[in-house]
Amino acid sequence: MFSKTKESSTSPEPVTSTSSPEPKRSTGNSGVPSIISADLKITGNLKSDGDIQIDGAVEGDIDSATLTVGEGAHVKGHISCDSVRICGTIDGAVKAKSVVMAKSARVIGDIIHDSLAIEAGAFIEGNIKRLEGASRPSSVSSASKVSSAPASSGGSAAAAKPLAS
Repeated sequence: MFSKTKESSTSPEPVTSTSSPEPKRSTGNSGVPSIISADLKITGNLKSDGDIQIDGAVEGDIDSATLTVGEGAHVKGHISCDSVRICGTIDGAVKAKSVVMAKSARVIGDIIHDSLAIEAGAFIEGNIKRLEGASRPSSVSSASKVSSAPASSGGSAAAAKPLAS
C-alpha cells in the first residue's frame, strides 16, 4: 500500500505539467472589454492585453490595447495604449498610436500620438506631439514651440511659417 502512494507521489511529476506554460493564457482577445463601472473607484495601476472601458474613477497608470474613457469617468495617471477614445477627464499624459477626443473630453497633460482626432468642444491643456517625430527631436521641439506660441498670441499662420522653415 505504501508503495502505491509513493508511486502516485512520483507520478504527479510528469513533464506535461511543466511543458505547458500557464502564463501564456490570453483572455484579452475575447472581444469583451473589462469595465470599470460608474460607481467604482480604483486606486492602482491597470494593465491589460485587451480592452478596458472606464466609466468610474481610476487613480493610477493604465496600459492596455484599447481604452475607452466614458463621459463621467475620471482618470488621474499616465495612459499608454494602442488606441484611446476619450469622452471623460484625464489628468496625466496620454501616449497612444490612435487618440480620439470627443466633444466632452478634457485632458490636462501631454498627448503623444500617431493619429489624433479632436471634436469641437474638447479641452486640452498640455503639449501635443506626434510619435513619428521621436526620431527627429530637433524638429519636434521646434514644432511644439510653434504650436504653443501662436495659441497664446492669436496669429497662427504668420508665426508658424518662419519657425518651421
